[in-house]
Amino acid sequence: MDWVKKEARKNERVYLFLQTVKWTLRYGPKEAGTRRKIAKAELSRKHASKNWPTNEELEQQKAEKFPRDIKFSILVPLYNTPEKFLKEMIESVQRQSYQNWELCLADGSDAEHITVGTICQQYAKKDHRILYKKLEKNLGISGNTNACIDMASGDYIALFDHDDILHPSALFEVMKAICDKDADFVYTDENTFQDKPSDAYCPNFKPDFAPDTLRSNNYICHLSVFSKSLLEDAGGGFRSEFDGSQDYDMILRLTEKARRIVHIPQVLYYWRSHPSSVASDVSAKPYTMTAAKKALAEHLKRAGLAGTVEDSRIPTTYHIKYEIAGNPKISIIIPNKDHIDDLSKCINSILEKTTWKNWEIIVVENNSTDSNTFQYYNRLRGMDNRIRVIAWKEDFNFSAICNYGASQAAGEYLLMLNNDIEVITPNWLEEMLMFAQRKDVGMVGAMLYYPDDTVQHAGVILGIGGVGGHSHKYLPRASYGYMSRLCFAQNLSAVTAACALIPKRVWDQVHGFDEEFAVAFNDVDLCMRIRKAGYLIVWTPYAELYHYESKSRGPEDTPEKQKRFSGEVIKFQNRWSKELEAGDPYYNPNLTLEREDFSLN
Repeated sequence: MDWVKKEARKNERVYLFLQTVKWTLRYGPKEAGTRRKIAKAELSRKHASKNWPTNEELEQQKAEKFPRDIKFSILVPLYNTPEKFLKEMIESVQRQSYQNWELCLADGSDAEHITVGTICQQYAKKDHRILYKKLEKNLGISGNTNACIDMASGDYIALFDHDDILHPSALFEVMKAICDKDADFVYTDENTFQDKPSDAYCPNFKPDFAPDTLRSNNYICHLSVFSKSLLEDAGGGFRSEFDGSQDYDMILRLTEKARRIVHIPQVLYYWRSHPSSVASDVSAKPYTMTAAKKALAEHLKRAGLAGTVEDSRIPTTYHIKYEIAGNPKISIIIPNKDHIDDLSKCINSILEKTTWKNWEIIVVENNSTDSNTFQYYNRLRGMDNRIRVIAWKEDFNFSAICNYGASQAAGEYLLMLNNDIEVITPNWLEEMLMFAQRKDVGMVGAMLYYPDDTVQHAGVILGIGGVGGHSHKYLPRASYGYMSRLCFAQNLSAVTAACALIPKRVWDQVHGFDEEFAVAFNDVDLCMRIRKAGYLIVWTPYAELYHYESKSRGPEDTPEKQKRFSGEVIKFQNRWSKELEAGDPYYNPNLTLEREDFSLN
């Protein structure tokens, strides 16, 4: 059995599963859960250790010649910094393999912490790149950081907290991004640690730049590096009225003006967690959330977007309620063949729960054979004058049926809806429409659950299973998801057409569904074409519905269906080969494509 254990350890998911089974049998489920958390943290720590470069690699990086000569000004506002944290922070900068930097230290510490200045001056005497200034008084986090900016002479600025640690290759990798991609704003992945980086336990593998994700929480955070000219274009230094979320305000302003935002999918920043830090517990500094909502409100004004900012269901994530302009009609298109129990449940839930009133339902009938189905259609027509039934008499082709329904629609927006959907949240249409009305958004998806209240769809991750897989599938409804991603609206590469809202103008521009995808991947292909046309895809957790998962179509259980499915897989992979190879920009290459649970690759 030793070889079984050895092989299992190569696969994190298998190893954790087998260990959890063993612990459950031996100690019971509660103790097994505790041991599983400890084991998962240990696996994360091993991943963090692998991320550290060897001395040989660092020497190779030091010898690298770049086409540009860029100096980085690393800004660190100091305030009563513990001696151990201060020394480790400074020495992590000194260990950088890219050496054209200056460390700007502005010290607002009180009289009881004069050792902060003493230590900094000792380092500055030995290294001319370390600049230290004792402030006459503490100016707050923004004021102290602005004092660092006044000291800075570099071409690019890096933001660094006084108790954190930089990866030795951080500036080197940022320099590569600037030279290779002409970036004026760069950010990296990060990890959280308590004692030393090799024990880091919570890697934050981030998506590429995603404006709606950023409006929901400051996922960019550390390490952020930007050109000094971009800082000037964004209105200059930090603003004290946003203290506590001054970085969030700054990042929002910078990304509004940046020419080229580049994300480096590597952990190059280590965020220290200790009792008084936000990394440990956001409740240690509750004013940060008030400041964040204020920063978001200001951002919306600058972007010309009318809306209010509310807290989401967990701290430091936010729910923007955009104002809906006018009273546009939404055409709800529902393909159907028999299965009137499913269809009636779907339509009744719309009639009984939906608060948005300006809609029409177009049921696209496709070769039903049960006489009860047509009797139900007749009842539907008398139930509400906003409901129509039209007939598509050709063979089943989901794309063609939806395209036909869209051609008969009167609405400014098209809502594709499966007949096995049941509405949960009454304002589901408002939550989707407020995104779809924006000129930069091409499609909006919803949160779908299985009847057992586990996640069926929280967006599509490109590349999982060779084409795409549903984010966080099978997690319990109350789950937060990886880095709280089940809790807030965000940009994704695709969403399912089981429930998706599309502006009619965008639908017409991309010519609807490609009818060569008769059953599978037509929605993912549509999203890819919408993105190629320059629009964003948004998924929101605030529009919640049950999905009974294609009950009316049935499984891929015949040779004919399996052949068709394989053909559509190949068709998608051929059409989008470059995008699949590049990877999903709203995911992260450090995360697995074998499962839908955001575990490590």
